[in-house]
Amino acid sequence: MKGHGAKFGHKMEQAIAALLTHRNVEEAARAVGINANTLLRWMKEPEFEAVCREARRTVFSQAIGRLQDAAGAAATTVLKIMVDPNVPSGTRLRAAEVVLEQAAKAGEMEDIEDRVAKLERTAGLARKSRKRSADFACLSATSLPCPVTT
Repeated sequence: MKGHGAKFGHKMEQAIAALLTHRNVEEAARAVGINANTLLRWMKEPEFEAVCREARRTVFSQAIGRLQDAAGAAATTVLKIMVDPNVPSGTRLRAAEVVLEQAAKAGEMEDIEDRVAKLERTAGLARKSRKRSADFACLSATSLPCPVTT
């Protein structure tokens, strides 16, 4: 995609970066030094759209990672508020609700992960069982060609 003679040019790369850092298309186009209509036209091109979508995913993933890194500090803050007698009771109650809600969600996620893992194991066993049955049938009926399985 990059390099001399590539269809996807330097201005397009700058436009994607600008789209990620500016409030709207007009500001992004102005920052890159192109007309907003040009940027709108590029945004309709499948290749530009795909690269832009991937860039957004990357930025979003990095932002989520930053939030996950701060989760410990956030939990500490909520717990301190919950137990601090100098904090208004309504605020402590809300902190306690947050703790309970998040604990319940975490428990639900663990249950779902366990159920998915069991289903995946069961599906894997079922596939192996079908393959063994097919192999056995193949050995039993030597006059028939055996199916090729991968």
